Amino acid sequence: MSRHDGALPGGLDEPVFSEPWQAEAFAMTVALHDKGLFSWSEWADALSAEVKKPGAASDGHDYYEHWLAALETLLAAKGVAGKSDVDTLAAAWERAAHATPHGKPILLENDPGQADGV
Repeated sequence: MSRHDGALPGGLDEPVFSEPWQAEAFAMTVALHDKGLFSWSEWADALSAEVKKPGAASDGHDYYEHWLAALETLLAAKGVAGKSDVDTLAAAWERAAHATPHGKPILLENDPGQADGV
């Protein structure tokens, strides 16, 4: 019997991503691969290196933290964005999120730490 009814396959009753940022990191990785920034073997090597680092959770609850770290490593290795660039932008988004009233869209220009407001 074919499964074209839109239902999830057996055993997939739970969401694949427990947080929205995980889905976004996944989508960014796929998009960057599709644009030719890295091959799947490069991606697999980077992710594998992160997952094998000491301190990784044996139950895998930190899998997407490793996923994100692997993506950041590849972005730096390919000269797209260094760790400090990623950290600076992440901090700006965090400040913008805290400065945005509840229920309003978070916009980077809401970052009070930016001198020119952009």
